[in-house]
Formats: sequence, C-alpha cells, structure tokens
Amino acid sequence: MPDATYDVVIIGAGPAGIQAAIHASRKKTSVLMLGRIENSALYNAHIENYACIAGISEGKDLLEAGLTQTKGFGTEISAEDVLKINQGEDQLFTLELESGREISTRTLIFSMGVSKKKLSVPGELDLAGKGVSYCVDCDANFYRGATVMVAGNRSAAIDGALTLLGYAEKVYLVAKELQGSESMLKRLHDSKVEILEGTWVKEIQGENGVSGILLDNGETVQVDGIFIELGSKGALELATQIGVQLDMDHFKYIDVTRKQETNIAGVYAAGDIVGPPYQMAKAVGEGCVAGMEAATFARKQKRAG
Repeated sequence: MPDATYDVVIIGAGPAGIQAAIHASRKKTSVLMLGRIENSALYNAHIENYACIAGISEGKDLLEAGLTQTKGFGTEISAEDVLKINQGEDQLFTLELESGREISTRTLIFSMGVSKKKLSVPGELDLAGKGVSYCVDCDANFYRGATVMVAGNRSAAIDGALTLLGYAEKVYLVAKELQGSESMLKRLHDSKVEILEGTWVKEIQGENGVSGILLDNGETVQVDGIFIELGSKGALELATQIGVQLDMDHFKYIDVTRKQETNIAGVYAAGDIVGPPYQMAKAVGEGCVAGMEAATFARKQKRAG
C-alpha cells in the first residue's frame, strides 16, 4: 500500500513546478512537489526580462522565494527523486521514490526540464547510440548477457545499475562520490554491482562500438556499453513509463494541449519539457495552467469516486 495519496504530485521544482504548486494548492487540493531547486536551469541564471521585476534578479533567490510561497499555500515539498511511475486499475498513479517510499496521486505534473547531461569526454559523441546510452529504462534490453558500466553519482545511476543486474552479466558503477538515500545505498552495496568509487570516466574507447572505458586513475575497464545517468531520472524517461506521448517531430518534448494536458488523463506537463522558448515567463504561465487544470481534474475524480 502507498504511504500517502495526494490529489496533485508535481515532479520538478523549477519555475513551472513552483507556479503549478501555488495554483493547485490554492484550489484546496493536497499537493506534493518533488525535486530540488538547485537542479533547475534557473538556479544559476540572472533574470532581467521578467515582467514587473525591475533590475537583475538571481535565479536562486527567485526559486527560494517561490518555495516559501508554495509552503505558505499548503504545498508539501520533498527533495527526492522519482525512480518509477505506474498507473493502476484504479487510475491512480504510483510513484517509487529514492527513499524507498511509495506514494499515489490522482494527477501528475511533469515540470523537470529537458537537459540530458553529458560526460563531454573523448569517444562519447562518436559512439552515441553505438554503446553509449543515456537511458537505462530504454536500452537495458539490448545488453542481455553483456558487460556494462553506469556513470553517475546519484539516484538515476544507482537505480540504473540495479536495474541492469536483471539484464547484463556484469555491471560496474563508476562515481566520484555516491549520493543517495540510506536505503538506496544499502541496496546498492548489498547487490552484485561492482562499485568503482573515487574515479571517473576519462575516455570512451571503441571503433564501431564501445569496447572499453579509460578511467582517470589509469585503469581501463572492458565493457560492451556505458549508460550515462547524471542527476535524477529525466522527465522523458519517467513520462514514457506510463505511455505519455512525445512530439512527433523531434521526440524530445512532451506533447500537450493548450490546457497542458498530455494524452494520458490526469497527466500534465509544463515548462521546458514541452518545448522552446526556454524562458521563465513561459514556464510560469504553463505552470499556472497545469496547476489549475490538475487540481480541477483531481476534485472531479474525488467527487465521482
């Protein structure tokens, strides 16, 4: 059984997520916002083109003020990453969090941005799609019986390495310094994943496909593929777990209506994840719409149930 059930769960604590939380909470629904403001593209930005705010503002300051606002309206906030999402026969969405908690919600709002961080090392660009992958959930099946490496320090990398144990014969996890919840780190250390901590990827080797990884400690590890999982699970990875449709032109963004609705009832998206321009003003506007629409949907669902 889930630990708690909410009306609205927002994944992402940037300007779109914060604005969605404010409007959903003001409609007297139970709202949980998951994420860390430091992961937002706005966090290190300087803002001087946002209406009604004169001069230059620091993104960090705006986001911290937004968190205070959301709490004031009753939003619950948890700086956790989401690992998996499922939809049950009762139409509720169940989320598995990095702490090991499971929660359920009537509606979901994706507001996590789009950037996929790269290692920016020799061989990465040339071997992308030829043994270099950025999505364990998408590509694990291609590595049955193989030897693979996951590069990353946080929950996405740890969960990816554990997932790959069900497919690959050998799984390495390379990390400068592992970070995660106590329960997640315990699962990792109790598993068969070989942890290479305190070192990092220097070069990805291979011609027609990945053959080895050169680490900055001078060691070369022979592998058939490497999964680059930096930070938390990306919005596209999570959204596609429940069948959310992407844009047909680029398959880089979540496809939404003017009400920020996806093709899945009760699921909304706002901000950079639905496409450019990547501007705070756009993200806030879309977050406003998504928050109100999700809260309205949740209230109707509760009345019907």
